[in-house]
Amino acid sequence: MFFAVFGSVEQGIIYAIMALGVYISFRVLDFPDLTVDGSFVTGAAVAATMIILGYHPVVATALAVIIGFLAGCVTGLLHTKGKINALLSGILMMIALYSINLRIMGLTSENSIGRPNIPLLNAESIFNQFLSFWGSLGIDSTVNNFLSILGVQYLPATWGTMFLMTLIVLLIKLVVDWFLKTEVGLAIRATGDNKRMIRSLSANTDTLIIVGLGFSNALVAFSGALIAQYGKFADIGLGIGMIIIGLASVIIGEAIFGTKTIVRTTFAVIAGAIIYRIVLGMALRVDFLDTGDMKLITAVIVICALILPQYIEKRRERSRKAKRHAERLVQYHSLSKGGATVAETRPD
Repeated sequence: MFFAVFGSVEQGIIYAIMALGVYISFRVLDFPDLTVDGSFVTGAAVAATMIILGYHPVVATALAVIIGFLAGCVTGLLHTKGKINALLSGILMMIALYSINLRIMGLTSENSIGRPNIPLLNAESIFNQFLSFWGSLGIDSTVNNFLSILGVQYLPATWGTMFLMTLIVLLIKLVVDWFLKTEVGLAIRATGDNKRMIRSLSANTDTLIIVGLGFSNALVAFSGALIAQYGKFADIGLGIGMIIIGLASVIIGEAIFGTKTIVRTTFAVIAGAIIYRIVLGMALRVDFLDTGDMKLITAVIVICALILPQYIEKRRERSRKAKRHAERLVQYHSLSKGGATVAETRPD
């Protein structure tokens, strides 16, 4: 059980970066961006291709982020300059990226034709290079010995990957929090809230949408690049249903932790991604379910995340109404008794 939860948390932290990107497009910009399913694979494809071609993993990951940013900008251009419907522009870019991703991965073959996957089993990655340093610290043996004393079985081989990803995600969270509080970030938030209002203040909403979508897909591509290095492969099917996973993470996090401030909301999105992976991992441990049911489980999780908060809020509202009604009855009875007492003591 502990090992399964550990693996789910480890993956959830990586997918949290993608969830932050979905949060920026869907919640901040109020833009239904389906480019995510394509840009996630783009990040994985670019990083894997660059690594196979001999480039440093950090350089490969940085280029994946840049390409993801450009993909988001193209979606924004289709919508703002091409006057294409927001949903349709994302779908068109997602379809186009499918072929582009095949071509990118095809660069690793001699004839440069489309290639559906790239194995990275013996290739260098960000995780390999960090773990070589982490292993010299002796932290894994110390932590595992302590957990063994507590009776925990099936301990992970290393805690380095989780530590590295936690550090990266916290850094990205700080960057997102800072960006959304800058002048440009505030303008993007205002564009999502009320485009007409911010346009009346002479703000260029087209540029803001393009920048916002670029930033969103840069985060998604970054997550894809890390997933490829973490899973040791890049595949054209990696992005299928990724937008649903991102939305599930956002909805679960917001329902549990709330959205009062930007700092709290970004934390909620990260926590939502981790909780989603844990729930999915636990569901797959049920005997009559297998990996082919992942999409069904995801749909059920999203449905529950959408319905349960409404149900809980309705119960809270009924409870508040019942409490107010009881208080009014108490006040009414106290006033009635007070009036009766005055009537009894009044002289004839």
